Amino acid sequence: MEQKRLFNTIDAVASKQFETESDLLYEVLKQIVESAKINVTGGRIWKLKPESKSYVLMHQMGKVQRIKKNFELLLDENPILNVVTKYRTILANETNEVLKRKGIFKYSASGIGLKKKIGESYFYEYLLAVNSNKLEDELRYTLNIVATVLTSKIRERRISSSRKNLIEDIDRAKQLQRSILPEHEYKFHGYDIFGITVPADIVGGDFYDYIKIGDDEERLGIVLGDAASKGLSAAAEAMYISGAIRMAGNFQIKISPMMNRMNNLVNKIFSDDKFSTLFYGELSNDKKGLFLYANAGHNPPMFYCSRTKKVTLLEPTGPLLGPAPNSKYETDSINFENGDLLVIYSDGITEAANNKYQFYEEKRLTNLISLHHSKSPKQLAATILDDVQKFSTSESKYQDDKTVVVIKRNKL
Repeated sequence: MEQKRLFNTIDAVASKQFETESDLLYEVLKQIVESAKINVTGGRIWKLKPESKSYVLMHQMGKVQRIKKNFELLLDENPILNVVTKYRTILANETNEVLKRKGIFKYSASGIGLKKKIGESYFYEYLLAVNSNKLEDELRYTLNIVATVLTSKIRERRISSSRKNLIEDIDRAKQLQRSILPEHEYKFHGYDIFGITVPADIVGGDFYDYIKIGDDEERLGIVLGDAASKGLSAAAEAMYISGAIRMAGNFQIKISPMMNRMNNLVNKIFSDDKFSTLFYGELSNDKKGLFLYANAGHNPPMFYCSRTKKVTLLEPTGPLLGPAPNSKYETDSINFENGDLLVIYSDGITEAANNKYQFYEEKRLTNLISLHHSKSPKQLAATILDDVQKFSTSESKYQDDKTVVVIKRNKL
């Protein structure tokens, strides 16, 4: 399942009204175990019990033998639990003899909630553990997203009663966010570029930028990102990431190492319920139109080839920024020929919805690009936003920031 769409799906489930945190965790566990796309055979929720230095079983379901109610995993006897604190999500072989007798031999566990200090170590408040016949990185990325959503919702539940009106601060944030966005139109050698963002609220989590790399102006970085939270916290994360990438441009760091560092920074600086998707690419004055890029869990940009009349997707080359430190990001490439164009966008475009709960989706955007490929980047961006606006409605609950950056090669 595409990473940001999975986030939105879990977020929708977790956003329902629940009487307790236990009810919230139970419902999400149920959705995970029953989901054919996630493909797990069973799952459990464990709760940290500081007084006994253990995790106690809260919920269990799936096609595994039932564990005794309130069964405890002692922290001292299960050192692997310290690893969860470090990496958030782990894939491991079961070592507890009682659980092995229940048919649990391989599992994945992910930390949820705040971290609490017990002795000299920190442990998450909850653990989500699942069994699957196919333990691999894709499952780890999936559980990272689930854990991020649940941590966010738990945090929201705890602070919702104390929120105050922040109109003055929001106005300042709005002006600050506007000040860091680049000019809409930009020309770089034989390329025309146009970008625009339309926040769903007063401030938003979408951001884009054009970054001159080095002093010779032979390379230009194009970045579009989406901080997954809402409002002020999303705007703060967006500004931080945008500023960090601008600084990286001054040092001319290669794309993969830069993305690795960005991921570790987001993981270190922001709380466990924050993450971002990010697409970063570099244009140059290369006559063959070389465009290098990396995609951190972002919606795949659409590349229209004027020669073949086909649209191809620039799929993710690594996971979302933030949930898991030390993740790896590969660099990929395409080549622009005259008339080719690239449309980079946020999920507020393809996941815009109408009153019938129908989504705009990638297919409609692909058709629109193919139909209007001869337009300038500015005209095409306006056409996309106009079509999305006509499709969706201002009354729809499914409104998100909408950002589009269009790159078109004319000549070199």
